[in-house]
Amino acid sequence: MKRLPDTELEVMKALWDSGPDTPRAALERALAPHGWAANTINTYLTRLCDKGYLSARREGRSNFYTPLVSQEKYREFDSRSVLQRLYGG
Repeated sequence: MKRLPDTELEVMKALWDSGPDTPRAALERALAPHGWAANTINTYLTRLCDKGYLSARREGRSNFYTPLVSQEKYREFDSRSVLQRLYGG
């Protein structure tokens, strides 16, 4: 597992709040306060899929996204990562 950049983490937070099989339109509404263009969101989603953090399922003309890493598991990983960087283990 790799530490996520802040922008990708914001996308994951929106997905964790929305739950499994989140439609793309609902995700864009949840991320609207950031002011990101649709292409920017698409880039983040593609990166997160490539990194194994979420899965994408196409149904008709819509994409549905499901987190593959739980928020708790990521927080645990991130906390250990920070402690290792600060204290060397």
